[in-house]
Amino acid sequence: MKKILIFYASYGGGHLSAANSIKQYIDDNFSDCETKLVDCMLYVNKPINRITTTAYKEMVKKFPWAWGEVYSHSQKGPIAHISSTANNLLAKKLLKLLKEYNPDIVISTHPFGSQMVSYLKRKALIECSLSTIITDFAPHEQWLVGKEQVDYFFVSHEKMREKIINSNIPENKVFSTGIPLSNKFLMHYNKVSVMKSFGLNPNKPVILFFGGGEFGLGREQTIKIFKSFIQHINNNQIVAIAGKNEKLKEAFSSIVHNLQVEDVVKVLPYTNQVPELMSISDLVVTKPGGLTTTESLVSGLPIIAINPIPGQEEENAKFLEDAGVAIWLKKHNDYDEIIKNLLSDTDKLHKMKVNTKLLAKKNSTRDICNIILNSNT
Repeated sequence: MKKILIFYASYGGGHLSAANSIKQYIDDNFSDCETKLVDCMLYVNKPINRITTTAYKEMVKKFPWAWGEVYSHSQKGPIAHISSTANNLLAKKLLKLLKEYNPDIVISTHPFGSQMVSYLKRKALIECSLSTIITDFAPHEQWLVGKEQVDYFFVSHEKMREKIINSNIPENKVFSTGIPLSNKFLMHYNKVSVMKSFGLNPNKPVILFFGGGEFGLGREQTIKIFKSFIQHINNNQIVAIAGKNEKLKEAFSSIVHNLQVEDVVKVLPYTNQVPELMSISDLVVTKPGGLTTTESLVSGLPIIAINPIPGQEEENAKFLEDAGVAIWLKKHNDYDEIIKNLLSDTDKLHKMKVNTKLLAKKNSTRDICNIILNSNT
């Protein structure tokens, strides 16, 4: 029986979602494996985890420019050194769990987990295979700390694989598999049934509009963009998801009521039916987090990227736009002009959709698990 420890950290939801997808696939398909899912930062120090995750959320929400600076400077220089040193110290606390559980394989969806395990491997305190799953579309130096002790890196696309190989990592260690996602996004859904369940017209294209969830970044811009889509709706209909942001839900609902478009615009709170909604949609408006982007690509959806968190999400947005699958709406843009032109340009939307098929990695979770487990037989 192989024992597998899967690490994530609570800095954004994508790391946990990716870890959950990996665990679920192994549990469902490998009877000779036992898996354990652990928030590595919460385990090593609850107070530090609470302070750092709260600080991350508050900084991203209230001072996103400051987070961009932290992200940039944490690649190299003093902040990078402090981060790596702190994780080396915290690794000794993680050693207790590793000794008790004694895993054959460790999989990490956050750089801190990889850093701590690689440090312990370097010090010959543990023996296990270590795999790192990078959950964005652009690499960051923090993912590569302790790279000599990492057995496998899994990345979102081929250009990223090439970049990492150029960081003196053997090419047989790096795989362009895509970011892990739930198998719910691979399921077939009855389009007419899903449409009717949300009160939608089966004969009209659907624009899926994510408002930014709990962070609600760029609320003023989000509302302007939302209004612009309504004003240039043409023959489309909109499903707007406000997530857990109650104020944004109220703002969306107020706009819909004032413009009297209840028949073509539906406003939803948090929902666990995103796979179903993506399966019936033709275009998605979202901040470009690694996981949502992966889900959109696999669902064949052209992307309108809004309000990216400075740092990793801005790099995601740039990559997606360069790849021809997204349009990044920036603050200084003329939203009305861009949205009006896009919604009336069926050829451009078709080309973007075709490009999503070229970039999507539908079997990412399966491929990652097969590579790790077949290499550790």
